[in-house]
Amino acid sequence: MKATDAIATAFDHLALLPDQSVVIAPVDRVAALDLALQIDASTDALALRGMTFAVKDNIDVAGVPTTAACPSYAYVPDESATVVDRLVAAGAVPVAKTNLDQFATGLVGTRSPYGTAPNPFDAALVPGGSSSGSAVAVATGLVPFALGTDTAGSGRVPAAMCGIVGLKPTRGWLSTRGVVPAVRSIDCVSVFARTVELAWDVASAAGGHDPADPMSRPAAPTSRAVARSAGVLSAGALTDLGVGDEVAAGYLAAVD
Repeated sequence: MKATDAIATAFDHLALLPDQSVVIAPVDRVAALDLALQIDASTDALALRGMTFAVKDNIDVAGVPTTAACPSYAYVPDESATVVDRLVAAGAVPVAKTNLDQFATGLVGTRSPYGTAPNPFDAALVPGGSSSGSAVAVATGLVPFALGTDTAGSGRVPAAMCGIVGLKPTRGWLSTRGVVPAVRSIDCVSVFARTVELAWDVASAAGGHDPADPMSRPAAPTSRAVARSAGVLSAGALTDLGVGDEVAAGYLAAVD
């Protein structure tokens, strides 16, 4: 799909959202379209060509207010966060800033003056937090991937609640320049996607040492194959842990 077509589809979907519980604010459509035209005209090999993405609203996107879900805190950054710039360089276009537990403090997704993003399985259930809007945006197909943050579960918890992939990178691999700090020494920018492969490709495009971030550090490259198997327990390991046969069978089926 051309980037311009992806932009049109994304903004059509954004226009149908009933409130700010998932998306606090869209990116300027004209600016997004101009970026999409540049991407479509480029002959470079772009890993994320034409994809749209959403950004948790504690991560800066140039020209769009950053609120951290606190309207009185809002400011308009002149520059995007390093991770956003790198994703744009890889051919992706940001289209929206997403809701979160205020100042990224919470794990249920209900602590925001903008409302509670509806869990995609049951609106009566919490979406998880703090990156609630980003998780719901991916789970409902608004965007192929989104950025969140994960200091103590804020990326992995809403991913689990919404049935998608939540990748928390090694600390320092993805720059936190342009991110409103929660706990500066352990903050991580995290990735939401529908597949492990896409989450890994996004993190790979966004990652790398950033001299402007004192917490940044180089990370040894890892293959997609290694990333795909990370954290997966074997049948033998499940047996050693005393996991029952029925539960083990269900776990291994989910892995497959």
